[in-house]
Amino acid sequence: MMTRIATLTGAALLVATTIIATPAMAQQNCAQRAQILDRLASKYGESRQSIGLAPNNGVVEVFASTETGTWTILMTTPNGVSCLIASGQAYETLAEVAVTKGDDA
Repeated sequence: MMTRIATLTGAALLVATTIIATPAMAQQNCAQRAQILDRLASKYGESRQSIGLAPNNGVVEVFASTETGTWTILMTTPNGVSCLIASGQAYETLAEVAVTKGDDA
């Protein structure tokens, strides 16, 4: 689970840098946080699954629904604007353990 979340969050950070650098693109995918959270919950049944801090002090969150399999990565900037970074289907929660160096597992 941690590996998948780390991968999704890492990918979100890369995309977030591009979106923040492109204001016209960000305007199309951004809104007030409460409005986005309401839509994710009511339309897709998604709830927050993980959270992290981006290098620009933005908050990156992964929302998902275990029932529908949809997922969304959201970034909220320090000024309070939330932007959709990515979304998709077939979300799975994994319980993977990081392999330590020298472990043959």
